Amino acid sequence: MGHQESYRHNEDYAAFLEGWPVSFFEKYITTLLRAKGQGRILDVGCGVGQVVESLLHHEVEAMGVDVSFPNIRKAQARGLACQVYDGKCLPFEEDSFASVGAFNVLEHVDDPEGFLIELVRVVQPGGWVVVSSPNFFRVIGWADYHPRMRGIANKWANLRRLLQKRRILKGAREHWSFDRMEPINRPVFSPDDDAIIATNPMEIAAFLGDAGCHIESVACTDRPVAGWLDACLNAGPWKYAMLNGFVVAKRL
Repeated sequence: MGHQESYRHNEDYAAFLEGWPVSFFEKYITTLLRAKGQGRILDVGCGVGQVVESLLHHEVEAMGVDVSFPNIRKAQARGLACQVYDGKCLPFEEDSFASVGAFNVLEHVDDPEGFLIELVRVVQPGGWVVVSSPNFFRVIGWADYHPRMRGIANKWANLRRLLQKRRILKGAREHWSFDRMEPINRPVFSPDDDAIIATNPMEIAAFLGDAGCHIESVACTDRPVAGWLDACLNAGPWKYAMLNGFVVAKRL
């Protein structure tokens, strides 16, 4: 059974997501809305539908897909156009959406490289692709929540691996791949702990570029912060070594 199948009937997962306020997704929603008026918007890994519902309030046609039946039941109970899918092939034709996004999903999918290709496939030329995931190769940070981000030894190993990946991404595409991790399963469900892909902004951007996108921006901040702080955090290469990966791309 693939890792994504573990979410298929997970009621704890749905209950966890139901507690997330829509403000948590504010930057993600605002970025997806760049395509407002140009067509439909798709939220992949929509959870219980907070993002889709917020997009509807902005008077855009929005849809969502998720691998979890409990999630989709909760979303549909609120009248949202959300449906279950297999986590591999999006059930839409090419060029179907003006913008497509996935927020904190990539780190949980069995085939992350293929997942990003699918996002690009269903977005229209000139449309937006927005992907946000944790940076599991954090070198700079404090109060880090995942074990591979904590401690001097891990941060040193993360720095060395990031530099190695930078060299790899300059080479042949056949050598590119996200690193896999063993999930941490705890008695109290935590989707951050059970991630299986060591996501990072550098590789997200590289794979989206290879799939036919122009990278508009890469940031380590996935939520709104003060303008001056956001500028400082994302002004240099250190953004690839801290916090999260928030990548915005436009399909060519």
